Amino acid sequence: MSMVKEREYEREEQYKYRKPIAFLRDAGYRCSKSAVVWSLVGFLLMLQLYSLATHRSAVKGDIQFRVNRHPVRELEQVEEEKIQVPPVRKKRSPHASKWRHKRNSALVNEFLDENSQLRHVFFPDMKTAIYPVKAAGNESHYYHPGKIWLDTEGNPIQAHGGGILYDERSATYYWYGEYKDGPTYRAHKKGAARVDVIGVGCYSSKDLWTWKNQGIVLPAEQKNETHDLHKSNVLERPKVVYNEKTGKYVMWMHIDDANYTKAAVGIAISEYPTGPFKYLHSQRPHGFDSRDMTIFKDDDGVAYLIYSSQNNSELHVGPLTDDYLDVQPEMQRIMVGQRREAPALFKYQGTYYMITSGCSGWAPNEAVAHAAESIMGPWETMGNPCIGGNKMFRLATFLAQSTFVIPLPGIPGSYIFMADRWNPVELRDSRYVWLPLIVGGLPDRPLEFNFGFPSWPRVSIYWHRKWRLPLSWRVPK
Repeated sequence: MSMVKEREYEREEQYKYRKPIAFLRDAGYRCSKSAVVWSLVGFLLMLQLYSLATHRSAVKGDIQFRVNRHPVRELEQVEEEKIQVPPVRKKRSPHASKWRHKRNSALVNEFLDENSQLRHVFFPDMKTAIYPVKAAGNESHYYHPGKIWLDTEGNPIQAHGGGILYDERSATYYWYGEYKDGPTYRAHKKGAARVDVIGVGCYSSKDLWTWKNQGIVLPAEQKNETHDLHKSNVLERPKVVYNEKTGKYVMWMHIDDANYTKAAVGIAISEYPTGPFKYLHSQRPHGFDSRDMTIFKDDDGVAYLIYSSQNNSELHVGPLTDDYLDVQPEMQRIMVGQRREAPALFKYQGTYYMITSGCSGWAPNEAVAHAAESIMGPWETMGNPCIGGNKMFRLATFLAQSTFVIPLPGIPGSYIFMADRWNPVELRDSRYVWLPLIVGGLPDRPLEFNFGFPSWPRVSIYWHRKWRLPLSWRVPK
């Protein structure tokens, strides 16, 4: 074989086992693509682990901060409640028979029965009433959830379904709520227990414990039956916010007829926190029915309306106009299909939180805490925030329903949870359940859509038969 033929043969043999250049290029591309994908997955995993470590470190630091802060540590102690529900009697109150939910029905039926052997536990009599003006020594500044709470004149406070406004100009707290000091009756056989509209009551305080009656700041209409505020209608859950731009105090409230078919919000304004408030009108926000509602004012001054809608099957949230007298077009549907009402919002370290209740009329039910990075959602459900008492108590939110959450400046992550213990037999005798609410620690179980890592610190409402705020809050400002 000639030298030329030998070289040609060698080249043929080399090309015989050589992969096409295009194939190598494709293989290299696939290899590079796979490497990029796995690098990205690794980066995201490392980022998630770093976030978890940072979160746990922050929670640990927050817990350590609380351990070193004795007054709050005292409020976080778990207090049990031993309540034995007596055997079911043959004859019970007609109010108790209306309860249809199976879960926790024994306690709720007992609670709704005005002839219950535990009536004195649910609604202690006047002998145990809290009268701040006459309290002295070690009994001073104690909250007693469920007991009658008297104002500075010695009368039971009438501010149900209410909220608190802190007025910076007067350094005073104002408590607005439904004034229900009238007889309880039913408009018709199947109607809900009600009291004729009297108006919105207002109380003032420097220490959140001693309250002075400022009178009815938005009275009912007695004669004009077509007026929203006519005594035969419904006025519930009034909330007041101050508008720095206009210098007006603006009140929003749930306005309805006796059959709860109007389902609207009402707006009123005043020059002063103590009124009188001028009623403007009612409307269905964003064109939807609105029942239980609240107003939340954010750090940037933007106020939001949150209301139960679509026959209480979901909540709606949207910003108010700059003057707080109307809603803007923007609205988001949240907690769709969850049937929540009685929203109470607060904010901690840039995160929005909300406490809601189920829909069971005057009967108590289980509270649920929710969290969101944006007030417009999406909102994530965190579970029952109640701690202490006993299981039945926790499943009934300590026999109360949320209405507002009061922030306590100077004590990070600490709030007062405001709730109403409704008495459908005698609504004027409904009680107030104020309890410490603490944000901190890891939640009990992983939440959805977060790879099993807890996204939010736990929200805890602690049961106490008696409790008081730290010393700095017991001194009038």
